[in-house]
Amino acid sequence: MISNQQQLAVDNAIVSRRSIRAFLPTPVAREDIEAILEVSARAPSGTNIQPWKVTVLTGDAKERLSAAILAVYGDKDAAAAHTEEYNYYPRQWVSPFIERRRKVGWDLYALLGLTREDKAGMAAQHGRNYRFFDAPVGLIFTIDRVLEQGSWLDYGMFLQNIMVAARGRGLDTCPQAAFTQFHRIIAEQLSLPSSETVVCGMALGYADVEKIENSLITERASVAQFVRFLE
Repeated sequence: MISNQQQLAVDNAIVSRRSIRAFLPTPVAREDIEAILEVSARAPSGTNIQPWKVTVLTGDAKERLSAAILAVYGDKDAAAAHTEEYNYYPRQWVSPFIERRRKVGWDLYALLGLTREDKAGMAAQHGRNYRFFDAPVGLIFTIDRVLEQGSWLDYGMFLQNIMVAARGRGLDTCPQAAFTQFHRIIAEQLSLPSSETVVCGMALGYADVEKIENSLITERASVAQFVRFLE
């Protein structure tokens, strides 16, 4: 039997999860990282395939990857030669998805004082992804190329577990699809086998609550907007 206190603790870990874009330099203990990953690996996966593979980056290893990506990101022509291995977003945007995408983007930029004309400022903010928003821990997630869509669904549940387990320990995260563009650099820097595909990255650490960007709370549709009950 689950108590009301346990229920509230789980619910709070879920609803307090947000994409944090500014972190404190406070280190995260390795035992905490291992505990988060161990409990997260209880995510369901079809026939117990367990498709997840994780590279944990701290210190110099994290800085080397960031520097390698940013060296290319800062060169428009060089960056254009790097493309994603899979489509994270739709090829054709339709309503209501395009409106939601635009709103969250402009809500963030407004907090940061960035206007539509400030292309350099927006590019600089996007580039902060590749520093894991200064989080002390960066995670890179990969999956074997032989696995299909079902395993990617399983992977999403694993990623959610990590973010919720982190919140349960007072930590914050930011899942980052931005890393997929530079999968070739990541593969080289991390000595990944050619059989693996980069799924995404994730920043892990303690939120800097003084940073304005961390005040962003995204809107969610009500249950009535996305659910129907049939009897």
